Amino acid sequence: MEENQPKTGKFSLNYGILLGLVSIVFSVMLYTQNMHYEMSTPIIIVSIALTIIVIFLGVNAFKKANSGYLKIVEALKVAVGIALVSTILSLAYQYVLINFIEPDFMDKALELAKAKTFEDNPSLTEEQWEQGAAMQKKFAWMRYPIGLIISCVLGLVIGLVTGLILKKDKASY
Repeated sequence: MEENQPKTGKFSLNYGILLGLVSIVFSVMLYTQNMHYEMSTPIIIVSIALTIIVIFLGVNAFKKANSGYLKIVEALKVAVGIALVSTILSLAYQYVLINFIEPDFMDKALELAKAKTFEDNPSLTEEQWEQGAAMQKKFAWMRYPIGLIISCVLGLVIGLVTGLILKKDKASY
């Protein structure tokens, strides 16, 4: 008689939606505090910590549903799936924020970055700044595929570490 093995996709979808919603709530919180322009170290740490926690919980839930057994490849599938689903949701929120909620988001972000850039690079001219800003606006769409790739790589790394921690083969008992 064959055991009914759980599907990694179910866990990826459920925990990916959970992480996506938590990320959106965090982003809305940053927006209400007018902190959505900055990517400070504490904000990045909280975002990564949320990702690690939800991926760990998702992989662990899969292991429990799989009679306590987990292969590294299963952990990787669940983790990357969670990262992919959550990033799609988060990027959809960012798209709505930038294009509908706050259409002048890019202009404000560039204006805030301008002072710091001139402070860090005193030899920079206004013309050079304008060229760089125009280039950033032109390639702003690249944030979506790059964000997706970075998130999947992060999910892969977290999944590997989680898989190594929680791994338990059926053959070992």
